Amino acid sequence: MTDQADRRPDAPMPDFEALSRNMARFVEEAGRVAVAYLKPFEEGRAKGGAADEVGEIVKTLGHVAEKWMSDPQKAIEAQSSLTSRFIELWAATLKRMQGEQAEPVIKPDPKDRRFADPEWDENPLFDFIKQAYLLTVDWADRLASQAEGLDEHTRHKAQFYVRQIASALAPSNFIATNPELIRTTLRENGANLVRGMQMLAEDIEAGGGQLKVRQSDPTKFEVGVNLANTPGKVIFRNDLIELLQYSPTTEKVLRRPLLIVPPWINKYYILDLTPDKSFIRWAVDQGLTVFCISWVNPDERLAGKSFEDYMREGIFAALDAITRNTGEEEVSAVGYCVGGTLLAATLAYMAANGDERIASATFLTTQVDFTHAGDLKVFVDEEQIRAIEEEMAKRGYLEGSRMAAAFNMLRPNDLIWPYVVNNYVRGISPMPFDLLYWNSDSTRMPAANHSFYMRECYLKNNLARGRMTFGNTRLELPDVTIPTYHLATREDHIAPARSVFLGSQLFGGRIRFVLAGSGHIAGVINPPAKSKYQHWVNGKPRGELEDWLKEAQEVPGSWWPDWIDWIAAQNPERVKARDPAAGPLEPLCDAPGTYVKMRA
Repeated sequence: MTDQADRRPDAPMPDFEALSRNMARFVEEAGRVAVAYLKPFEEGRAKGGAADEVGEIVKTLGHVAEKWMSDPQKAIEAQSSLTSRFIELWAATLKRMQGEQAEPVIKPDPKDRRFADPEWDENPLFDFIKQAYLLTVDWADRLASQAEGLDEHTRHKAQFYVRQIASALAPSNFIATNPELIRTTLRENGANLVRGMQMLAEDIEAGGGQLKVRQSDPTKFEVGVNLANTPGKVIFRNDLIELLQYSPTTEKVLRRPLLIVPPWINKYYILDLTPDKSFIRWAVDQGLTVFCISWVNPDERLAGKSFEDYMREGIFAALDAITRNTGEEEVSAVGYCVGGTLLAATLAYMAANGDERIASATFLTTQVDFTHAGDLKVFVDEEQIRAIEEEMAKRGYLEGSRMAAAFNMLRPNDLIWPYVVNNYVRGISPMPFDLLYWNSDSTRMPAANHSFYMRECYLKNNLARGRMTFGNTRLELPDVTIPTYHLATREDHIAPARSVFLGSQLFGGRIRFVLAGSGHIAGVINPPAKSKYQHWVNGKPRGELEDWLKEAQEVPGSWWPDWIDWIAAQNPERVKARDPAAGPLEPLCDAPGTYVKMRA
C-alpha cells in the first residue's frame, strides 16, 4: 500500500544523474529480455500457439465489425453514442479544470482496485483518462453484446476477447497514464524499471521464451517440506498414478476408506497445502483412512493415454490397491473438478457393469453437464480444438502453461495485470503465497485424454446426454444410484455454480447439494478453524439454482463439517486405525511421492 508521501502529486524532482544511469541499465536489461525471447526461435524449440490465438481474436472481432458495418445506420448510431458521451466527458472535465464541481460521466466498479489511488479522482487529467477508458470499454462491450446476427458462441467469444483487450489496455498498466507509477518512478529515479526488467528477463527465461508471470515467491516453498507434508506413504505406482495412503491420527477410523480423485490439470496438493489449510490432513483427523491419487506429469510417452485409461489405470487401479491394503471392498470417493468428471463417468461405467466398490461419491466444483460451462467454452469449437490437436500431435501432450494461461484469463484483473504491473513496472517481487505457488505449478495433459475431454464434454456434452461411451458401454448418469454430495461455489469461474447445480440433478440416487461462498479454490479450501466463507443448504436440487437459493439456509463457516457428517452417516462403523507402513503392500516411498515433484 502506498503511503501519504507517495500519494502527493507534488513529489520531489528526481536525481537526473541517477535517472540517466538507471535508464542505461534499463536498456541493457531490455536487451537481455530480447535475447531470452529470441533464443528458443534460434534453437528451433519455440512453442507455438500464440499466433493461432491472436488470429482467433482478430477473426472473432472481425465478425462483430462486419455485422455492424452491414447496417450503416446502426453503425452511425453506435459511433454517435460514443461521441456524445465523450462530449459530455469533455464538458465535465473543463468544468473541473475551472475549479467547478462536476459529476462523473461514468464510475468504475467499487470492487475495481485499479483506480484506488486518490489522484485518479482528484486530478482532472487522470480522472479524464480513467473515464475515457471506462466509456470506451463500455461501448466496445455493448458492440459485442448487441451485434445482430451473431451466433451465441461467437458473441460469447467476442465479449470475452473485448474484456481481455480492455484489461490489457487499462491506463493503470502504463507509467505515462498511471499517477502512482509516475510518482514511484520519479521517486526511485527509474530503479523500479530496472528491477522490473530484470524480473521480466528471468520470467521469460523460465517460460522457455514465453512470459511466465510470477505470482508468488517460488523460493519460499518446497513440495514435501512446507507444502504437501501430511505424513503418509506411496503404496502403489503405475505409469499414470502414485497412490498415497496417509498415516492415521486417531485410534479408530471409519471402516469405509476414502479415495480422493484430484484433477490432473493441476497437482493434487491443493488439497494438502500448509497444515492449517489441508483438507487431507483435516479428513485424517476426523477418523478417515484417506487415499489420494497423485497423477503423473505426462510426457510424449503417454500421448495415447485416454480418458478411459485414466479410469482403468487411475481409479480402478487405486480401488484394487485399497482393497489389497485394507481388505475393504467398498470406499467413499471424492472427485475435484475434472477429477470429479472422470469419477462421474467411472460411476456410470461401474453401474452398467454391476461394480459396487464405490458406495458414495462427493463432487467438488465438478461439471457433468457443460451447458452452462462459462467462459472456458470460449476456447472450445471445432476449429480451435483442431488447432490444439495439431499442436498436441507434435509433442504428444498439451503444455501445462496453456491451461494455466486460460484459467488466468478468466480473471485477468486479478490474476494477470496486477502482477505484470507490480513485477515489471513497480519492480516489486511478489509475496510468498502458497495457493499462487500451486497455481503456477502446472502440469501437462496427454493428447488423447485432453482431446476426448474437450470434444466429449465441452463441445458435445455427451456425458450429460447419455452418449459418452467407454468401450461398448454407454455411460448413463441416472443409473448411478449411490448417495452423492455436490459442492458448488458461488463465484466459480471454472465450474460455474449454475452448471454444477444442473449437473447434480442427473444422478439417480439420494443427492445433497451445497453451495459455498467464494470461488473454485477458496470456496473448497475453507478450513473450519478459519471460518472465512459461509455455505447454503436446502433440499434436493430441482429446477434453477436461483429458485433453490431463495429457500436455502445460510450457514456461517466452512462446509467441511456438513460433509463429514454426511460421510459418517453413510457407514458409521469404526475399526482400528490402519498404518500404511504396516499394510500388505510394501510402501514405495514417503508421501508426497515422486510424481508430484515432476515439473512441466
